[in-house]
Amino acid sequence: MAPKRETRLVTVAAIRTPRNGPRQYLFHQYERILRFEASDAPSARRLQNARRTRRPIKVTLDTKQGLIRDVREPSEREREAFAQRVPVKAPSRIAKIDLRRIDPTTFNLAELYLKWPPFKLCRAIIPTYKKAKDIFDFCAQLSCHLPGPPAVPPCIPFQYVIDGCYARAHQMRRIITTRYRYCCDKVFSFATAGNDTLAVKADKWGGCCVEWWYHVAPLVRVRIKIKGLPKTIHVVLAMVIDPGMFDKPVLLSTWLAAQENTACNPDARVTSYSIQPGSAYTPYYGGGFDTDPNYTQTEATLINYSGLTTC
Repeated sequence: MAPKRETRLVTVAAIRTPRNGPRQYLFHQYERILRFEASDAPSARRLQNARRTRRPIKVTLDTKQGLIRDVREPSEREREAFAQRVPVKAPSRIAKIDLRRIDPTTFNLAELYLKWPPFKLCRAIIPTYKKAKDIFDFCAQLSCHLPGPPAVPPCIPFQYVIDGCYARAHQMRRIITTRYRYCCDKVFSFATAGNDTLAVKADKWGGCCVEWWYHVAPLVRVRIKIKGLPKTIHVVLAMVIDPGMFDKPVLLSTWLAAQENTACNPDARVTSYSIQPGSAYTPYYGGGFDTDPNYTQTEATLINYSGLTTC
């Protein structure tokens, strides 16, 4: 089978030269770190210029190998269409983090510690962990690797965790907010310092290592009952729905820590994270975030990646 190709307009977030290996290209529209298979000076210059001018550039990728195959200037019509992008208004900050210094017993307390602006916009909190698990299971059952038509089309390619987190997260956000009527924000993780990378071991999909420069998943708030003496208390925890990585909802700190698998890459480290409103789709320049209000990009990506696998 020929390698699967994908052509898309992108913006260049960064160009990195690691200590060992070829130059790396980070695009806002892809979470994975991309490279050229061999030297391609004209294409490299186009990407450098796109980064300098902050203008979109048209790239063709080999999605199987994670390689840039072609770089071209977009047409004027394509530029105009790209310019119609709708950014998140007043996005939250991107905060530096050192996971070795956080206290998981307090870090995940949504209303006491994680005082992020999106939390003020909605109070429809998931009432129990059981309900959160029901939502997780419903989303997981939409995976493209399972037989039969999905209950909510298109299927979600959880089996292809190499890329497309933005589309998977947005489709799950649509389900959580419209089918279940609960609040859903997004949590973004980043590895943008030096040679840092996000690295996970895809144990659910063959056990290979997967690396990203950012990742995103739906973040929900779940009310948990803690029985004790002299009385039972209720706390609201920040939990992540990510069936590509886990088999159940997990605490925000657990989700972040899983992306620092140094057995996959010694430079694996989450350098920053951000909690954005659920409308956020992909990151953009200067701490901004784009949206996909009509889910057109979401559905196109889900369909395009439906037949791909991780390992």
